Amino acid sequence: MEVTHYKQILPVTMDNEVVKNVAGRILIGREDGAKNFCMRLFEMGVGGYTPRHSHDWEHEVFVHTGNGEVSIEDQWYPLSPGSAIFVPSNVEHQFRNTGEEMFTFVCLVPSKAPEL
Repeated sequence: MEVTHYKQILPVTMDNEVVKNVAGRILIGREDGAKNFCMRLFEMGVGGYTPRHSHDWEHEVFVHTGNGEVSIEDQWYPLSPGSAIFVPSNVEHQFRNTGEEMFTFVCLVPSKAPEL
């Protein structure tokens, strides 16, 4: 069993030509004994975005704070606290912060996916 506060987990900062102003934290993963899923938290600063990408696993996302958008197959959908998103496998997608504050969301992926 694992109980922790997310701020005790060091973030991995991502900021380059394909991902902008994003920090990721592995909340629960392999090192915690999780065999089936990985729970990740992403904090996206103002103007931040993830790369446009697809992969062979699904993932589920829950928006905690801020406002953003998700592009799924070339259509943008608005996101706000409480939004839940299902991204099927092999579907191109991207997240971006559209607000003036931190955009924070939890993302669950299967154990076969890279943790970050």
